Amino acid sequence: MPTYDYLCRATGRVFEVRHSIKDKLSCWGELCAVLGFDPGDVEPETPVERLISGGNVVDSKVLKNPEAPSCGAASPCRGGVCGLN
Repeated sequence: MPTYDYLCRATGRVFEVRHSIKDKLSCWGELCAVLGFDPGDVEPETPVERLISGGNVVDSKVLKNPEAPSCGAASPCRGGVCGLN
C-alpha cells in the first residue's frame, strides 16, 4: 500500500498515512481514525490536505529478486536516497 502525507493546518503537523490509492482522507477525524489517534481539542471536521509527495511503492513482481535492493555504499542510491532503506 502506498504512503501519503497529510497536513493538518490546525495543528501545523504532517502525518504519514498508509492506505489504498482509492481512499482519500479529507478531515481530521478520518485521519485520526486511520492513525488510531484521539482527535483531542481539534474538531473532527477540520479539513486536512493531502500533500504531493513521491510514493515509495515497489511491486516485487517487477523485480528479478523479490526482495528490495539494499542501499549500501556501492549502490547507485547511496545513503538510502531511493527510500528503500
